[in-house]
This record gives sequence, C-alpha cells and structure tokens, in this order.
Amino acid sequence: MTRPLIGLTTYAQDTRFGTVDVPAAVLPLTYVRAVHATGGRAVLITTDDPGDDVLDGLDGIVFTGGSDVGPRYYGAEPHPLTVSVPERDEAEMVLMRGALADPRLPVLGVCRGMQLLTVASGGRLHQHVPDIVGHTGHMPGDDQDGHHGVRLAPGSRAHTILGPTAPVNSFHHQAVADPGRLIATGWADDGLIEAVEDPDAGFVLGVQWHPERTDDLRPFAALVEAARSRALTNRARQAA
Repeated sequence: MTRPLIGLTTYAQDTRFGTVDVPAAVLPLTYVRAVHATGGRAVLITTDDPGDDVLDGLDGIVFTGGSDVGPRYYGAEPHPLTVSVPERDEAEMVLMRGALADPRLPVLGVCRGMQLLTVASGGRLHQHVPDIVGHTGHMPGDDQDGHHGVRLAPGSRAHTILGPTAPVNSFHHQAVADPGRLIATGWADDGLIEAVEDPDAGFVLGVQWHPERTDDLRPFAALVEAARSRALTNRARQAA
C-alpha cells in the first residue's frame, strides 16, 4: 500500500555533536513517530532554503510546534513575553501560503502550527494566554503538559475525527484570538479556541494541543488518510 509522504517543519538550533555545538535541523521525534504510526512516511523540511517548491513532492504537511509567531504578521506590537524566530517565521509562512493555495494538499497545524495557519488566513493571536483567561493552566512549567477537555462543533471535521468532546494536553502561552477566514471548531472549558479549520478545503485543520505527545493520534491518522488519496493520484500520474 502506498505510504503518503508527510512533510514536517523543523527549526534550527545549535546541537552538540561530539565535543562541539553545530547548527542542526531539530524536531522532537514524537512527530516522526506519530506520522509513521498512522501509516505515513515522514519527511523533514528545514528552514535554511525557503521555497514552496518542496510541496510538489509531498502528499500532506504538518506545521509543528515551537516558537511564537511574530506579531508583525498580524499587525501587532510584541508582548514583553513574545519570543519569535524570524527565520522560521519567514520560511514557514512561505510554506503555509503555498500549502493553502493548493486545495488538494492536506494540512495539519499543531500548536504553533495552528497559530501560523490562523495568521496566514488573516487571523490574529492572543500573545499571552494568562492575560486573557486569568490562569496558567495552558502553559505549565518544566516542559509538562496541562490537561483539560475540549468541545468540538457538531458537523465539523474536528468533531468527525474526535467526537463531541476530547481530553487534550496543552503547552502554550499564545492562542487564537480571531480565526480570520477559518472557523473555530473547538474550545477549551475556559472558552479559548482549541481547533480551527477551513470547511471549504479538502483537509485544513489546526489543533492547539499536542496529539503527538499522547496516545491519541487521530488528528495525524486523519491527515494521513486524506494524504493517501493524493498520493495514489500522484503516483498514477507519474506512472502514466
């Protein structure tokens, strides 16, 4: 059976190799394992040579978590706690805009990826969630996830994948304020937007939590399944 090729965005970070630190493309292996566990084949995309031509060889793409999306992309001044990486923002915005321009390419945004998806779709972000909800439950320290429930809008893709409610994990201090051209389809108990999607696209979904760090890989499985039909079409075209 054809294994669809799923792109995963990465970030650059100095990493120790032997006795020296060198720049490296970095991504938690949990993303790779989530793609492989659900039937896809992971392909890592680096930030050093931006261009949406890489999308031509992919059957689906996951925009992964990480640093804050720069507020200049949605016309805001930076919050004192906002930490963005311009090189990553620039490279991934090129990718995201290219991906959204192809209605046949399945797109999944995870945490930062959902926020990038929102900003590329004309939306805005809350730059520091505790300022909005009055608590720090979405951003626990020491690299530990917070846990809470989400409710999903009936008839939405998120509802089809996860049902009316689902337990999720959180590790973020920014969130969607305005989904722009997308629609919000998932909310935390405190009202914070937890899922967005484009109902007019084949598969465009953003989730604020980190399913790759849990045993519930249904968002990845749905992406891979959507990518499989594109893969079959692409392979048939290449063989013709």
